[in-house]
Amino acid sequence: MTFLKTILIILLVYFGLKILFRLAKPYLLRYIAKKAGSHFEKSFGNFANQNQNKPKENEGEISIDKSSSNKQKSKNTVGEYVDYEEVE
Repeated sequence: MTFLKTILIILLVYFGLKILFRLAKPYLLRYIAKKAGSHFEKSFGNFANQNQNKPKENEGEISIDKSSSNKQKSKNTVGEYVDYEEVE
């Protein structure tokens, strides 16, 4: 008799949690989407602000932004490309 009660309690808890999660899923997904959106805004918000602060250039005007020359180019070459044709 106690074995049957234990099985019945386990089944009731399982189906109860299943129904509870089904009802709570939209709220959880909305919360996760808001968190991801705020994290994305925080990460990439500064980039958008930098582009908006640049003065607009006139048509025909050329602007060159130099990057830092601290980066060294790799002189290691892997090899050269060899073009080949398949022989049938």
